[in-house]
Amino acid sequence: MEPRHWRDNSLQSPKRRSNAVLALALVGGLAAMAPTSPAHADDAIGPLLPPNVRAMLLEEMAAVLGATQMILDALVRGEDAVVAEKAQAIHDSFILEQQMTDADMQALLAVAPAEFVELDRAFHELAASLAEAARAGEQARQRELFGEVVEACAGCHARYAANLFPGFTR
Repeated sequence: MEPRHWRDNSLQSPKRRSNAVLALALVGGLAAMAPTSPAHADDAIGPLLPPNVRAMLLEEMAAVLGATQMILDALVRGEDAVVAEKAQAIHDSFILEQQMTDADMQALLAVAPAEFVELDRAFHELAASLAEAARAGEQARQRELFGEVVEACAGCHARYAANLFPGFTR
């Protein structure tokens, strides 16, 4: 006899299936990428930033989260154009090259270690690579790069935002 969840029709709609795939991918991916040693909220940079700079970072993170969710949905549907558009949007949201004034940049650099800035730059370049793979229709490469995007998010959050993501401190 087959398991009940195989017979359950609750995942029959495309939206429900997509949401289930999203949840499984993110939970599985984040669990696999958890740091081997506990992070410490003491490394968090957000609380040390001036309110306007912190607000810019939070705005960028919200935009990245929304685009990432859309990318995952597009990946499981084979929608290369959507992946390209949203990955490019992540790349283009690069806060260090946009709305920060010189004073904002100095405030960020006074708090954030060079590694944080480099991780942020690398993350946005990774998003550009994902957009390129999508424009080229390289679906296997898109999935590989998306995994790297999720890993980059989790790694940075574990290191520099554990105060917001306490699951990384266990």
